[in-house]
Amino acid sequence: MEKKENQLSIELSAEVAEGTYSNLAVISHSTSEFVIDFARIMPGTPKAHVKSRIILTPEHAKRLLFALQDNIVKFENQYGKINMPETRYVPPTPMGFGGGEA
Repeated sequence: MEKKENQLSIELSAEVAEGTYSNLAVISHSTSEFVIDFARIMPGTPKAHVKSRIILTPEHAKRLLFALQDNIVKFENQYGKINMPETRYVPPTPMGFGGGEA
């Protein structure tokens, strides 16, 4: 198989391929970066544990936004609409997205 000149090769270790479950994301930003902390909170516990922190430039954060939008559209076309509760930032399951400065 011939590799195209500008093709990117991405390696995925077995450990990373297992993934990490997150039901809470906290997003903050400064003038030069966006920080996304992915955490897991269990029912009945007052503390969420951050499992992963991703730091992005503003440009890459916007690219991530567009990629997520594109993939949600594709998902909904294939599987149906994702139903969201009426409240914007306080869904019944803990997946909150806050703003603020990092």
